[in-house]
Amino acid sequence: MSADRFSTATRLKALGEQAAARVQRVRRPRRNRLTGRAALLALVMCSLVVALAYPIRQYVSQRSDIADQRRKAQEAAKALDRLRDEKSRWRDSAYVEQQARLHLHFVRPGETGYIVQDGSRADDGAPRDGAGAAGSPWYENLWADVDTAGR
Repeated sequence: MSADRFSTATRLKALGEQAAARVQRVRRPRRNRLTGRAALLALVMCSLVVALAYPIRQYVSQRSDIADQRRKAQEAAKALDRLRDEKSRWRDSAYVEQQARLHLHFVRPGETGYIVQDGSRADDGAPRDGAGAAGSPWYENLWADVDTAGR
């Protein structure tokens, strides 16, 4: 009977040693998962990001500048079209006559030109209520300056 006991004790001892070995294996510190290859790959990726950040920023900035220049070119083309239209209108003698009558108070020979006074001048000819040279025709301003210079 003592032989059975001995064998059981031996077996328990062996089982205990195996369990202790398993526990020690589990408790053994893990190896770092970051291998040399992974570290090198991370370094290369960071280097690429840093190296490409400035050129990409410049690219985006230049694309926006190009878009601004295209917009300005379109606006200039529209302004050029407007100016060409106005130039073609000024070649028409009827338009020139209309503008001369409107802005310069010209009249045709045989017509009588009238300028309606709005009552903004006093009886002595001095302007009142802030109406000055800007409200009168150019030729009146010219003669007023000639009279003032002659005095």
